[in-house]
Amino acid sequence: SLVIRGEKDEQAVLCSKDKTYDMKIADTSNMLLFIPGCKTPEQLNADQGSCNIIHSQIAGFSNNYWELRRCRPKLKKLRKLLMEDPYEGPDSQKDQTLAFSKYTTEDLLSLIQASEEEILHQLQVIDACKIEGHWRILEFDYEMKLLNHVTQLIDSESWSLNKVPLRTCLEELGSLEPTEMIEHILLSYGRKYIDDAGEVYFEMHEDKICRAIAQMLLQNAVKFNLSEFQEVWQQSVPEGMTTRLDQLKGLALVDKSSRPETIFLLKVEDLPEDNQERFNSLFSIREKWTEVDITPYIQDLCAEKQTVGALLTKYARSSMQNGVKVYNSRRPIS
Repeated sequence: SLVIRGEKDEQAVLCSKDKTYDMKIADTSNMLLFIPGCKTPEQLNADQGSCNIIHSQIAGFSNNYWELRRCRPKLKKLRKLLMEDPYEGPDSQKDQTLAFSKYTTEDLLSLIQASEEEILHQLQVIDACKIEGHWRILEFDYEMKLLNHVTQLIDSESWSLNKVPLRTCLEELGSLEPTEMIEHILLSYGRKYIDDAGEVYFEMHEDKICRAIAQMLLQNAVKFNLSEFQEVWQQSVPEGMTTRLDQLKGLALVDKSSRPETIFLLKVEDLPEDNQERFNSLFSIREKWTEVDITPYIQDLCAEKQTVGALLTKYARSSMQNGVKVYNSRRPIS
């Protein structure tokens, strides 16, 4: 089935079960006629016994039609809605007393301009979870508290990061936090698998854990001395994990032109969804970008079969600086 989605201030899109399409009215030189009970030539050929002229009533006509073009689902609003009321844990007074907006799957389908499969996939990407029938995002400090419980338990039990047992985690941490939240944080930061004996284990994602800890360190600083940050970051991650700057793509940006070099938080999800607005925002932050630096911040803008190079050709101008190709805005940035 097909459904048209969009609020009054949004350009309507058409959604199938798994894809989203822009809708645009196109004119046709051939008049389109609407005939109730109309038979196609194939149907008439199948009915050899009927060769009479058929008189049909025309119910209406049109000189235009809707042209559909596959487009990116408009998913930024999804995080925005869920961040209106992030989940701070079972003891949160705010959750118990204030009636903030909470959203079911049906609510999100009516508000987000994307197909059902695209919305459900994005809910997984942003690590949303269902609490009492409503989709929620964990408040970042609470998420870090849960992750810290798990990593401390792994350290104290000397478990391999590739084999963290679910049952023991729930038994040991169940008195501190709801078991649903412990399992959710394991699902968010690990890959679930079952061994030959039927026991459930998790293989923890090193890159994702290192990335989350980096965000925690960077969120309270405008800029951080890069070498100092790398030292503190490595000391902050669980033993056995190795930090690398490429774990921070789309989360933080290194300023190599400053002395000493610095790093600051720049999350791709905080940037505009519109292509031109995204480039304007990026070029207001930094006048010239290398392709390596800008790619994590524009990759999600690529339409089907479109490359980052094609996007840069359309929205940026290239030049050489000290033997390195850099990109700047095609238009003045105010």
